[in-house]
Parts: sequence; structure tokens; C-alpha cells
Amino acid sequence: MTDPEREKRFRSIAELVVEPVRRYLARRTDPATAAEVLNETLLVCWRRLDEVWGSFDDSVSHEVVPWAIVVARNLLANAERAERRRNRLVGKIIALDPPASVIDDPPSDETGDADTVLDALTRLRSADAELLRLWAWDGLESPQLATVLGISANAAAIRLHRAKARLRAELLNSQSLMKSAHPAGHVEAEEGSENARR
Repeated sequence: MTDPEREKRFRSIAELVVEPVRRYLARRTDPATAAEVLNETLLVCWRRLDEVWGSFDDSVSHEVVPWAIVVARNLLANAERAERRRNRLVGKIIALDPPASVIDDPPSDETGDADTVLDALTRLRSADAELLRLWAWDGLESPQLATVLGISANAAAIRLHRAKARLRAELLNSQSLMKSAHPAGHVEAEEGSENARR
């Protein structure tokens, strides 16, 4: 099949599936996730174009929409599992290595704490963030991390320790930035004096 023919077939399928899949997703998830899953569904349609077109022959218009909805349903389930893993990661990190605000202050807004941890993770080096995800999401400890990374268990333990320390530093930095965003007062002055003594 030539590229123009392939593109023409894809456009035909996309015209059939975009609106039904968009409506399906809009009833089941938030707009951002729906848009992402719709894009991934179209990508699957493109990658499996020959299979899809060949399977449905002349009845492509009647069969491709349910097929695309099944694809979207599976992709949405994957996205929801990923979101649950992210939430477990945040919960585990907060429980095992809580930011100072969680220790010092009474519990107030768990969503705020989760956002703080996720934000801190995005500022880490990708290798550190992935290591923490493997540890928290997938429950891997040093020996398993070593296998995944192709290093010794000792090296994996050291990297994990350093990644946790970097995350802790990012969380403390976030807390400091939030405090400095408030109008200056005696708390900030005391912290400045303490830092000056160090």
C-alpha cells in the first residue's frame, strides 16, 4: 500500500471513530485524560491500519467504531491504573519520608501534599525520579532495582538513598519557597538569623 493510500484509509477510519470515541470518553473521564486517550486511540488505529482495514473489509464503517471504543476503553483503564500508581507513590513517599510541613503542621490538605511531592518529583533528574517510581510504585527494593538497572545491589541501595535525599531537599526547598511567598514576618527573620549563625 502506498503512503497516500494509507493516509486516505486512516482519514476514513478517523472520520468514523473520532466523535463516537470522544463522546464515549467524555462520559467517563476528565477532558484532559479524554483528549490524551483519544490521541492514543488514533495512534493505535494508525499503527494497526492494515489489520483493521483487512479485518473489516467492506463493513469497515460498521465494525471499526466498536473496535475503536474497545481500544479506548483499554487505554483509559491503563491511564486510570497509572493515576492510581501515582497516588500510591505520593502516599508512600509521604508516609515513609514526609516533608517537614507534614511533620510540623497538623494534617490539613492531603491533595496539597500530593501535589507538592509530584511537583518535587518533576524537578528531580529523570534517573532519580524513575528510581523512586520503581521503588514506590512497583515495590522494588535494592536487589530488584539492581536487576532492573544492571548494577550491584549495593550501588542500587546507594542510588536509592541519594534519590530520596534529593527528593527531601526538593520538598524542603518547596516549603521554603512557599514561606518566602508570604509577607515578611518574625518567622522569616528568625530563620534568617539562624542561617546567619550557621
